[in-house]
Formats: sequence, C-alpha cells, structure tokens
Amino acid sequence: MWSHLHPGSSPIDWCEENYTFSPHIAEFINTMSNFLFFIMPPFLMYLHRDYARHCGQGIHFIWLLLMVVGACSAYFHATLSLLGQLLDELAILWVVMACFWLWYPESALPARWKGQPSGRRKFSNIFIVFAFVVSFMGFIQPAVNAFCLMLLLFPSLLLLGLQLKIEKDVRVVNLGQRSIGVIGMALTAWFNDRFLCSYWSGVGFPYLHAVWHILIFIASYTAIVLFAYSDVVNHMPDKLPILKYFPLNCYQLGIPYVAVTDRGEQIQKTRNNNLSQPLISL
Repeated sequence: MWSHLHPGSSPIDWCEENYTFSPHIAEFINTMSNFLFFIMPPFLMYLHRDYARHCGQGIHFIWLLLMVVGACSAYFHATLSLLGQLLDELAILWVVMACFWLWYPESALPARWKGQPSGRRKFSNIFIVFAFVVSFMGFIQPAVNAFCLMLLLFPSLLLLGLQLKIEKDVRVVNLGQRSIGVIGMALTAWFNDRFLCSYWSGVGFPYLHAVWHILIFIASYTAIVLFAYSDVVNHMPDKLPILKYFPLNCYQLGIPYVAVTDRGEQIQKTRNNNLSQPLISL
C-alpha cells in the first residue's frame, strides 16, 4: 500500500518531461495549470449566492468539489504517484455523480420512476451508489476509473444536448454550443498529449495536458451553469432563472452564472413598470 505513495508509482506519465523546472515537482506545467480550479470556484460561489438562496446550497458543494479536483490533479502531476492518479480520477467521478444527483431531469427518468412523488430523488440515489462502487473498484483495479470516466462523457453530453434542444433562450443555447465546442477542444488536447507525444515533443510543446486542464475547467463550469439553469426551468415553476454574464451582462463573453427570482415577484415588477409608463393620447 505504501508503494502507491511513491513518486512515479503511477503507470501514467504524460508528455511533459519530468522534473525539468523543479527537482520537487514531476510535471511542473501540468501541476500549475490547475490554477483555475482554485481561483474560480470561490468567485462562482459569490455569483451564485442568489441561486443558492432560492434553490438550495447544493451548487456550492459542486464548486467545492471542483476545488478538490484541482487539488487532486495537482498532487498527481506533482508526484506521478498511483495514489495521486486514483484521487484525481475519483474526484472527477464524484463531481459528475454529484451533478447527476442534484440536477438529473425528470423527463429523462426511466418510465417506472416517472410520476412518483419521490421518483426522481430515488433514481438519483443510484448515482451515489454507483460512485461508491466505482471508488471501491478503482482501488482494486485502477483501470476501472478511466473506463467509467470516459463512459460517463456520453450521457453527460446527451443530457446537455436534450436540454438545449428544448431551450428557447438564445443566450442559453449559445452558451451550450460553446461549452460543447470547448469540450471537443479539450478532448483533442488530451488525445494529442496521450497518443501523439513524440510529435508535440518534437515541435517543442509537450504541454497539451496543461491545455486540457484549462479547457476542461471552462467546459465543466459552463456545463454546471447550464444544468443548474435547466433544473430551475424543469422542476421549479415558481422560480424564474436568468442567465447572466459578469462583468457586463450585455456581452456573452464574460463569466456566465444563473440568477433566480420568484416568478410572481417578476410579474408584479413588470406590471408596476407598465403602470408607471406615461399614457400617450392620440
């Protein structure tokens, strides 16, 4: 067991040359490229404080899990230990499972669970059981983790695509399309670093796994924003979700987040604004 803690005990070694920048950090660039996982989640918690007040604190737990992913990834790339690899993969698994548990749409439930008062919550508990089973199996056979993570990519993209198909807000659809595009770019970087390392080393840029870290964080947090938005649309008819951007809401190139208001309050505010408009007689 203690051998799993030793540097270099992982069978995976990414394209970046080891101990080039520091005698204490195996893959320096890959380690440092996790910075977004530490910087962004606290700010995203701040932006989603209104969402948490209306819809529950679960979204803050997701942002915290992203920080755990960053910490585990940094530990893995700094040491290339087998324990670091397992923690890195399991942290990603738990983020995906937590998102499914929180926001899996009722419309996608199997027929036997639909219409039941607590059917959605009971079905969602399957994801937590799955996460525990895979976590246990991962320590016995580490290859299970990578297989399950790749497998989970397909239902995640399918659910996102189904939500975008029925969404009418153009800003939400645009964000979803960009998120899927960034996922494609991230996967391209991952595969190039993993399987075309000799080429990228030859051109002097063996750092595509660091690019993967940056791109997959952007894709992940925007997908989380979209799933959080869709959950309000699908399951909270008394709430009105609004996709906004920081710092300038008029542009769609900032940091997206979801604001939530009570639908009744919004209707009343609209009526008051209409009543305050001066009448123009012809």
